[in-house]
Amino acid sequence: MTATLSATGPARRPATAVLRTEIRLFLREPGALFWVMVFPTVLLTVLGLIPSFREDQEDLGGRGVIDLYVPVAVLLAMIMAGLQAMPPVLTVYRERGILRRMSTTPVRPSALLTAQIVLHGAASLCSAALVLAVGRVAFGVRLPGQIPGYTLSLVLAVACVLALGATVCALSRTSKVATAVGSVAYLVMMFTAGVWVPVQTMPGLLRRIVECTPLGAASQALDQAARGDWPGWTHLAVVALWTAVLGAASTRLFRWE
Repeated sequence: MTATLSATGPARRPATAVLRTEIRLFLREPGALFWVMVFPTVLLTVLGLIPSFREDQEDLGGRGVIDLYVPVAVLLAMIMAGLQAMPPVLTVYRERGILRRMSTTPVRPSALLTAQIVLHGAASLCSAALVLAVGRVAFGVRLPGQIPGYTLSLVLAVACVLALGATVCALSRTSKVATAVGSVAYLVMMFTAGVWVPVQTMPGLLRRIVECTPLGAASQALDQAARGDWPGWTHLAVVALWTAVLGAASTRLFRWE
């Protein structure tokens, strides 16, 4: 009876079994762990060590530049997970026929896609928590004043970037193409997230254009919630709209073989 239960148990919980396997594989990749979980905090630390970045400035509302880079570092973790880590993995699975073989077993290919999204989403949120903790402890950055608004903005941003990553997978026939397309999207998203120039300090026209992009709007929403204000509904709507469009596109275009 015990043997029967153990044999049928995984079949009853295929998604859970796949998720556990993907977690083990992810933990064996030190490169992915570093870029998603550690690099955003390292970047924040390097910027925080610049004395002028820690000084409060009147034109920034009495905050320092380091305060503006906390949401940027949070978004950077999502970009790493959604555009650099996830697409090559799924594309390799499809190239090697793993998804096709899974379609003949009780474990559906969609379980693997779901596991990747859950895994990289969780990694992004853990990285965000680490960024907030280091920013607070090491540089005195205030914790978000509007916790519900910050959480909502964070979840929407994660969903949006992962939907973008799934779209890259859907459009890429090989892992090399996925890496190339993901790298281009990665550089664009880094700019719109404010990695090189915080969105709040961009010139007027450029700032309005960037705020129409998913991570530009997410950066603004996170910054507003960090200041204690409810995120602008326009910014939340932009992120939600991009998430819906990209999610629909990835679902329609994705091929298992």
